[in-house]
Amino acid sequence: MTSGETAASGEPAPSGEADDTGRPLLQRRFTARLLPRLRLLVEECAAREGLCEPRRGEFVLAVDEIAGNAVEHAGGSGRLVLLRVGDELECRISDAGPGFSEAVIPELLPGLDGAPKGRGLWLARLVADRFAVAAGTAAAGAADADNAGATVTVAVRLR
Repeated sequence: MTSGETAASGEPAPSGEADDTGRPLLQRRFTARLLPRLRLLVEECAAREGLCEPRRGEFVLAVDEIAGNAVEHAGGSGRLVLLRVGDELECRISDAGPGFSEAVIPELLPGLDGAPKGRGLWLARLVADRFAVAAGTAAAGAADADNAGATVTVAVRLR
């Protein structure tokens, strides 16, 4: 584990205590190869924090979809930060791709025209209690400084 990461056990990062932005539960860089493990770690953390089914499954699916989009559309990697913020689980996924805005996510179910893709971010926003897309800061390790990337935040209430 590198400095600033947390174990799936929920122990704080070596850098110390959480601030008022939340208690860190999990921090990981990921690639396509690591997505299945990342999904399991997010599920373990969500269960430990008391997120019950079916909301836990919906949250894990939303996180998996966003992480998969980072891998597919933003250079093959990303960074996940899972936090406990009050009565919510909040997941921030950042990448070093070209970036995008929430405006690109359709309001209605995409793919009704037969397209097999385009539902991940729509689904994540649908199941979240809180969802946001912001310009990133290339925190996922971009080699190209012109690509600031994006940070997608998805959160669900625990109660």
